[in-house]
Amino acid sequence: MDCIFCKIVNGEIPSKKVLENENFLAFHDINPSAPVHVLIIPKEHYTDFASTPAETLKEMSLFIKDVAKELNIEEYRLVTNNGKNAGQEIFHFHVHLLSNPGGKLKWPKIV
Repeated sequence: MDCIFCKIVNGEIPSKKVLENENFLAFHDINPSAPVHVLIIPKEHYTDFASTPAETLKEMSLFIKDVAKELNIEEYRLVTNNGKNAGQEIFHFHVHLLSNPGGKLKWPKIV
């Protein structure tokens, strides 16, 4: 499989891990859009949010809370893009956790 996130999960590509369990992985984005920019992925490949099973999304929500605790941040933004026209660039479901500890995150212009 040519999926870059699957290669990260399999250890073929290194990442700066934040937290990992048997089902999920959180690692720092290599091109951050905020002072804290972490990508959170299921280890199993799902193309996007819409194709990810509800139970996986539920478990991932709990994992995201653990990631925020691990990073010691209370204020953050969660973003996911579903499909090419929504801005999805890597077609392995992922959530961006963005934070600016001690500062305010700016909201980008959408269109």
